[in-house]
Amino acid sequence: MTTPILHVDMDAFFASVELLRHPELEGKPVVVGGSGSRGVVAAASYEARSYGIYSAMPSRRARRLCKDLVFISGDYEFYVEISERIMNILRRFTPLVEPLSLDEAFLDVGGVRRVHGEPKSIAHKIRNSIYEEEGLRCSVGASVNKFLAKLSSENAKPKVGPKGPIYGDGVFLLNESEIGTFLEPLAVNAMWGVGPKTHKKLNALGIETIGELGRVSEGSLVSSLGKATGQQLWRLARGIDDRNVVVDQEAKSIGHEETFSKDLIKREDVERELVRLVDSVVWRLRKSKKKCRTISLKVRYSDFSTFSRSHTSSEPTWSSSVLLEEAKRLLDDVDLNHGIRLLGVSVTNLDKNFAEQLRFSEDSYSDRENTEGVVEFIRDRFGAASIGPASILGSSGIRVKRKGEQPVSYTHLTLPTKA
Repeated sequence: MTTPILHVDMDAFFASVELLRHPELEGKPVVVGGSGSRGVVAAASYEARSYGIYSAMPSRRARRLCKDLVFISGDYEFYVEISERIMNILRRFTPLVEPLSLDEAFLDVGGVRRVHGEPKSIAHKIRNSIYEEEGLRCSVGASVNKFLAKLSSENAKPKVGPKGPIYGDGVFLLNESEIGTFLEPLAVNAMWGVGPKTHKKLNALGIETIGELGRVSEGSLVSSLGKATGQQLWRLARGIDDRNVVVDQEAKSIGHEETFSKDLIKREDVERELVRLVDSVVWRLRKSKKKCRTISLKVRYSDFSTFSRSHTSSEPTWSSSVLLEEAKRLLDDVDLNHGIRLLGVSVTNLDKNFAEQLRFSEDSYSDRENTEGVVEFIRDRFGAASIGPASILGSSGIRVKRKGEQPVSYTHLTLPTKA
């Protein structure tokens, strides 16, 4: 196989991570997401999927499909931590690893076959290593390029049975001689670049499968879809994808947003949530060893209209207090009378090669930096939820959440996990 590419995709990642923390829920229909009236399913276990529940489904609909559904609120920082450990496992097999998200990555294993064996053997070794070290399952597709490797990993996925997952080999190898036969029956919307609009256009041309797309001339596709899309789909339909595995692809932004069960109207409530969001973003900034120059505030009102503002500073920062001050200034332009349904904070213009400049009269700034450094150390040692800003406290006081602790909602009942 020329330049073998692997696509590693974790199986029901968020839900599977939570099942490790809640072994008593093994075999039960579990979703990660908000259980409120406005909640959305972020991830579903295979047991939940057997009821027809899937990611991005409104939680109310999911609950109607399964009355015994168990909701677990998400813990993004913990998922990031697990993801980093998994990516480090992948890098033990090859330095050419391109993360696509927290739960999937491409690997170029062309240069490591003498050490680790052929692609299928490497795929099995990766699966075994991740399961033995993290207790999580993954599916691996192997082929001659990224496009085909990703399609192959779909074939390696567990099947949704009437009572949960039906596991297969977990690895699917697509050889060059099998590419045409493999692509022929697949639906065109399985391809990159085929969203709802393009899918509709292709169906109007009588094209429903990749095989049918492959029999259309490049000129016809360009005429119907435009040059860029037409040429791309013409090549992909023939299994052609020249993109290389890109190592250390830097994130262009870091953000966090939250939809609330009740609209926020009071400034103090909005600011409390703003502190929480900025704190989460800064934690991820520091973990990635980056500073930012631009902070953006996103607000969605109860009527679903969206408002956004941003501010760019001359110097990069990763200070919670500095970014919070800027976020509060942006909040001054927000009309709170409409009620805030969603609040989001993101940072851009990320800078990893920053140099600290001397500040001769800003002792308070140094003190803030030192304090935030201590907070970062505590979080690295005891988990992201072990310490946080006092200003996010409500009237009920503080409850320090231990690392790995997460509330679980059984439709009408909330149970805390034992520490």
